[in-house]
Amino acid sequence: MCVIWGIPYLLIKVAVRDLPPATLVLCRTGIGALILLPIAMARGTLRPALARWRPVLAFGAVEMAIPWWLLSHAETQLSSSLTGLLVAAVPLVGALIVWTTGGRERLGRSNALGLLLGFAGVSALVGFDLGDVAARPVAEVGIVVVCYAVGPIILSRWLSDLPALGVITISLAATALVYVPIAAVSHPTGQPSGKVILSVLVLATVCTSLAFLLFFALIEAVGPVRATVITYVNPAVAALLGVTILGESFTFGMGFGFVLILVGSVLATRPSRIARACSPTAALIADS
Repeated sequence: MCVIWGIPYLLIKVAVRDLPPATLVLCRTGIGALILLPIAMARGTLRPALARWRPVLAFGAVEMAIPWWLLSHAETQLSSSLTGLLVAAVPLVGALIVWTTGGRERLGRSNALGLLLGFAGVSALVGFDLGDVAARPVAEVGIVVVCYAVGPIILSRWLSDLPALGVITISLAATALVYVPIAAVSHPTGQPSGKVILSVLVLATVCTSLAFLLFFALIEAVGPVRATVITYVNPAVAALLGVTILGESFTFGMGFGFVLILVGSVLATRPSRIARACSPTAALIADS
C-alpha cells in the first residue's frame, strides 16, 4: 500500500503531459468503476450505499471529484515530489478538524506540539523554494489536503456501517458521470503517447481499483489505526520516484520539511494523556 499510493503522483505527472486534468480524472474513475462494479454487485454492497446516497456523494466529492482534478492541475506546474510531500500534511489537518468539530479526545501538549511542527514543515517545503513555486498550484494542493482529511471523517461519522466497497464504487461511478461533460469540452489536443496511456491504465487499475480493495483488506487484518502508518511513507515513495525516474530535484527544504511533517503527524495524531482511548474518527483520519 505504501508503494501503490506513493506512485500516483509520478503517474499523474506523466499523464498531464498529454491529457487535460478533467480527462485524466474521467479515465481514472471510469475505469475504476467498471472494474469494481461487478465485484460490488456480486457482493450485494451497492443497495445499502445507494439508500444513503447523500453522504456517499459528499464522500465522493471530497475524496475523488475535487482533489483528483486539483492534483492533476497542480502537477502541471509542481513536481510530483513536492506535491507528494505537501499531501503528507493530511493527518495534521484531519486531527485539527476532529478536535475542532467535537472529537472525543482533547488536544494535549504533545498533540499541539505536533501540529506546530507539522505546519512548520509545510512552510519549510514551500518557503525554502519560494522562488520556484507558484502560489496557485500550492493552494490547490492545500485544498486537496483538506479534502483528503474531510473524506475519512465523513466515512467514519455517517457511512461507517455501510459496505466500504459499495461506497467506493458508487463514488467512482458518480465522479465519472460528472466529468463526462467536463472532459468533452477539454479533450486532448493530440494523440496521447504510450507512456501516458500506460500511466492512466496503472493509475486506474492498480492505484484505484486494486488499491481500495487492498486497503479494505489491510484494515480488516490490522485495524484502522495501524493501517494509517502508510500515510507516513507514501510521500517518501513519491519523492523517491520523482527524483530517480523523472529527474526532479530534491532540495534541503523538501527534506527538512518532510521530517518536520512526519514527526508532527506522529505527535499530533497519537492519543494524549488526557484521553488514552483513540476515538474511531481520529483513527480513520489518514485513511485516504
